[in-house]
Amino acid sequence: MDAGSILLLVVVIVVILFVGTVLGRSVRIIPQARAGVVERLGKYQRTLNPGLTLLIPFVDRLLPLLDLREQVVSFPPQPVITSDNLVVSIDTVVYFQVTDPRAATYEIANYIQAVEQLTITTLRNVVGGLNLEEALTSRDQINGQLRGVLDEATGRWGLRVSRVELKAIEPPHSIQDSMEKQMRAERDRRAAILTAEGTKQSAILTAEGERQSQILKAEGQAKAAVLKADGEAQAIQKVFDAIHQGNPDQKLLAYQYLQTLPKIAEGGSNKLWIIPSEIGEALKGIGGVLGNVSQSAASEPVRPTAPTAASAEESVDRLEEDARAFEEEAAKPSELDAEAQGILRHGVHRGLGALESDPIDPAEPGTLPGEDGAKH
Repeated sequence: MDAGSILLLVVVIVVILFVGTVLGRSVRIIPQARAGVVERLGKYQRTLNPGLTLLIPFVDRLLPLLDLREQVVSFPPQPVITSDNLVVSIDTVVYFQVTDPRAATYEIANYIQAVEQLTITTLRNVVGGLNLEEALTSRDQINGQLRGVLDEATGRWGLRVSRVELKAIEPPHSIQDSMEKQMRAERDRRAAILTAEGTKQSAILTAEGERQSQILKAEGQAKAAVLKADGEAQAIQKVFDAIHQGNPDQKLLAYQYLQTLPKIAEGGSNKLWIIPSEIGEALKGIGGVLGNVSQSAASEPVRPTAPTAASAEESVDRLEEDARAFEEEAAKPSELDAEAQGILRHGVHRGLGALESDPIDPAEPGTLPGEDGAKH
């Protein structure tokens, strides 16, 4: 190949490269949700929208594309002093969007750094007027104030701040310990109140149940007592009617009185037993019974002397046996007082001695010794 051919080939290659470079610099494709700023000879010329765009090579210059989507920027924790002189660490998250590519390019050098610094200063101003308790419980208020200040300041930068969130508020460790103790004490107080309320309700219900139980029990006992009293009254009435229908005389009553006396001394807890003063009258009644029997025998027609004496002797023997039995019954309880036993024996012996000192004369029916030894 000669020199002319080689030179022609080089020229063709250079032309092809030049054409390719010119086409590459003049034809640009802008993606969706992106925007480009075109400068012509160093001066703002226009803003490119998404799609195919033609530029003048070596005259127009396309700046880096801007993202028009909403962006999220998280800033590192920043120390902030509250109104009660406590240092808290606050993390913030800012949501913003580029609305004017030209202002975002020419009005601010680095809009992300500008938003960060503006957020920090505004946050310190807002939280500095609140105490720790209000800062922990007023997040919505703080977010609203931050958003208003940032949106107003970044509007001329071609930005729109949609929202600002406090990601974390961390007080000092000593304050955290105090807060935990306070919350624990508050929970313990609430638990104690709930426990006391439960105990109170339980006591009230228990008292109500016991009251109802006592009322029902008292009503049952009252009805049982009424029924028992009615039964006893009916029994007493029947006994009373039977006694009056039988028409008992003084002889039977005196004899029953003597038989009842030993039962008074029954029981291991009896320590002292007083002899009733009516025991003498009872013995007189027994004597009167025997005397009446003798008088009735005398008033009858004349009978043989032997049967009359035998009948009187049997009456005396029966009376002596009853007295001895009464003395034995009275002497059974070992716990009786010695003085009471002596009084009992003295009364019985006195009755027996009266019978022995003035026995019934078989030849004189109807005679019985009295308490003073006189014959009736």
